[in-house]
Parts: sequence; C-alpha cells; structure tokens
Amino acid sequence: MAEDFELDTDDLQRRMDGAMASLRTEFGSLRTGRASASMLEPVQVDAYGQMTPINQVGTVNVPEPRMVTINVWDKGLVGKVEKAIRESGLGINPQLNGTIIMLPIPELNEERRRELTKVAATYAENARIAIRNVRRDGMDQIKKAKADGMSEDDQKLWESEVQDMTDAQIKAVDAALDNKQEEIMQV
Repeated sequence: MAEDFELDTDDLQRRMDGAMASLRTEFGSLRTGRASASMLEPVQVDAYGQMTPINQVGTVNVPEPRMVTINVWDKGLVGKVEKAIRESGLGINPQLNGTIIMLPIPELNEERRRELTKVAATYAENARIAIRNVRRDGMDQIKKAKADGMSEDDQKLWESEVQDMTDAQIKAVDAALDNKQEEIMQV
C-alpha cells in the first residue's frame, strides 16, 4: 500500500508560492517614498452601496516619481474616494482637481522608514510561518505513509525533497525582505 505513495509536491509548491505572492502584495502596499499605483490596492471606496477597490472606480496613474493621480469616472464618487484615501492610514493628503485626485507622496523621515522596515519584517515572518505550515503538512503526509508501511529510504527521500522546497522558499522570502528593506531605507 505505501509503495504507491506519491506526495503531491506540485500542491505543496503551489501553496508555498501562494505565500510568496501574498507577501509581494503586502510589500506592494508599503510606501517607500516613491509613488506606486499598488500602494492604493488595500484602499476600498464605498461606491454604489458596496466596498469597491479604487482601481474599479477610476484610473490610477503615476505621472511623476512622487505623484499618483486617480481619474474618477463618476463625478459623484470623487468625495468618497478622497475620504477613503484620507481614512486609509497611508499618510497621504489628497488634492482635488475636478474629477482628478492628486496624491503627492511626501518624503519619509528616518523614524517612519524604520517603522516600515519592521512592518515589512512582520509580513516576511508571516510568509515564513505559512511556508513552514505547508512543510509540516507535507511531513505529516509522509509520516502517515511511513506508518502505512513506506520504507525508511523512501521516507528520507520525500522528507529531503519537502525540506529542499521549504529552504528555497524561505531563502526567497529573506531575499524579498532584504530588497524591500533596502528600498524603504533608500533616501
């Protein structure tokens, strides 16, 4: 029965990749002192009775390195979009120009940069935890197969493969964190 054991490494890899994708999304929402359309992704607008992402109520552009503009399609939503940005905690003060909302990105001070690096480290640790949880799930499947009669050599082979996948993903998380922290601390 255990000779037929085949660990679904594709599933484990997909789940680990999902943790990395989530980390990249979280990193994208961190302000680094440069304008980025992705920094507005977590902001939701109360449009037409439901919460809607900003990019579904207007066009988000980055015309300059320190400016983001939102061209709101419905004139009636301009005030709601402005309010959502003010209340988002991004620390950006929107400026209205008709249906266009301009968001000048202020310089980050040293203290704020250090806070953001700590937030980035927290996001990275959450990704590592998610990856280790996937590893544990894979190892549990291997232990169950061992109990069902898998040979010790096969067990070691599968455990080694799962550990190699985990090590590669953790290394990728660490590299992404180093890049993001360097980007944040850049003046």
